[in-house]
Amino acid sequence: MDFELNDDQLAVTSELEKLAGQFATSPVDFHGFALASPELEQQLEDNGFFELATMEGMGPITAALAVERLAKLPYTAEIALSMLVRPALNMELPRPFAVVENSRPGRFVATAKTVLVIDGDNVSVAHPSADQVESLPDSLFAYPMAKLKSDVELTALSAEEADTVKTWLRIANACEMAGLLQAAIDATVKHVSVRKQFGRPLGTFQALRHRLSECTVLAGGVRWLALKAAWSGDAGEAAMALLHGQESALRVVYDMHQMSGAMGMTLEMDLHLWTYRLKALLSDLGGRGGQAQAVAQYCFDAA
Repeated sequence: MDFELNDDQLAVTSELEKLAGQFATSPVDFHGFALASPELEQQLEDNGFFELATMEGMGPITAALAVERLAKLPYTAEIALSMLVRPALNMELPRPFAVVENSRPGRFVATAKTVLVIDGDNVSVAHPSADQVESLPDSLFAYPMAKLKSDVELTALSAEEADTVKTWLRIANACEMAGLLQAAIDATVKHVSVRKQFGRPLGTFQALRHRLSECTVLAGGVRWLALKAAWSGDAGEAAMALLHGQESALRVVYDMHQMSGAMGMTLEMDLHLWTYRLKALLSDLGGRGGQAQAVAQYCFDAA
């Protein structure tokens, strides 16, 4: 497996970095949970970034790198599903995308033109109208959340297509979690570098440095597993990447908020813009138990 980028990929990632730089900081007057950016999403659309996975010389690995990078922004937009799940289906489905699992609320459902509805082993496609969704403005998750009403028309996918959806949804979520984990760690490092106790920055205390190092190792593991799964498209590797992402998120979210002290419990610090997105991804596709069962099943089948 060679992760060295070619010249075209380097050019694309450079342009993506320039675009991301426009959204690197949150507004000073923002004190809410979900900081959504239609402008970010529109710029990605206008510049063709949602087609990276199908471009010659780019492929899913480039799209995965884009998802991970954009997840580090304080702003959120419908990115991961459109960049990684939509191209894998090889169907003409309009974006934005959203996923509803077992009738639970989902992120970006209110603005989605295509909703993937997961009910156990079955996956269907819906194209809801505005009156068939119910926004949840009071949700604590740092995504725009909404519910899909029961009167929407569903088109069932085949078993093979359903498996494809689950594999690439796992990859998309793992790539997003990799970026979110690292962004949460970066925000905490910045905080403990300036916050002082006993006349010295918190970040100079060995106990905190060790915990930050452990969390950084976890985030790095999620990143490489996610990129490996995007490169291979293997269902077992996808389940392993998301399992590690969901396991790591529990530890990292707890530690980052604890290290941030009272500021970590406020909306004035951006930390929640990443950690509360991580919380929303913890239960996807059955949560850690669902990923563990999937990993075991794929290992059994391979044997």
